[in-house]
Amino acid sequence: MTNQTLIENTINFVKETLQGAEAGHDWFHVERVWKTAKTIAKTEKADEVTVELASLLHDIADAKFHDGDEEIGPVKAKAFLRSAGLEENYANHIASIIRNISFKGGQTTATMDGIELAIVKDADRLDAIGAIGIARAFHYGGYKNRELYNPAIPPQKNMSPEQYRSSTAPTINHFYEKLLLLKDLMHTETGRQMAQKRHDFMLAYLEEFYEEWNGGK
Repeated sequence: MTNQTLIENTINFVKETLQGAEAGHDWFHVERVWKTAKTIAKTEKADEVTVELASLLHDIADAKFHDGDEEIGPVKAKAFLRSAGLEENYANHIASIIRNISFKGGQTTATMDGIELAIVKDADRLDAIGAIGIARAFHYGGYKNRELYNPAIPPQKNMSPEQYRSSTAPTINHFYEKLLLLKDLMHTETGRQMAQKRHDFMLAYLEEFYEEWNGGK
């Protein structure tokens, strides 16, 4: 099987698996992360096939939609890769990348490193900020029936993964608990450059949000 055929088969598998998924974690999210990861990979010495496969499979079974099970995604990705004929070590490597991508409140330490993980992690986090990130945040907040904003509920930083996962705080809090932190967590130079623009957009958005919330000028 050629690499191109493998990528095409993976795309088809992801599209089929994520049919009907929540819009912030659907095929279009995966497609954006995949495209961004390829853009970043062009400036890094990385195995591009590994980057593509890991980015395509990174949200094949997001833990937040599977009772917090952090292993279901890597296991499902590995099973697909093995069925596609990839060697055990290579499938394990991609599964490990997927296992180490999630933010989880920012309080966890990766169990592996490497440029491919750095690229896919940056690409995934870039989709969580900027205009798309704002849209995704409010869409998920609506999906979970959360308040837009409540001045009486302050953001909670330095949460444990369990606290982060179970939070029911208003969506605006998510900016301070995650989105505004991501710019400084980028691993690649391209990721940092892309993140700065999106970060600045979010700051401008929040300024406008609070102005309108308080009656405007």
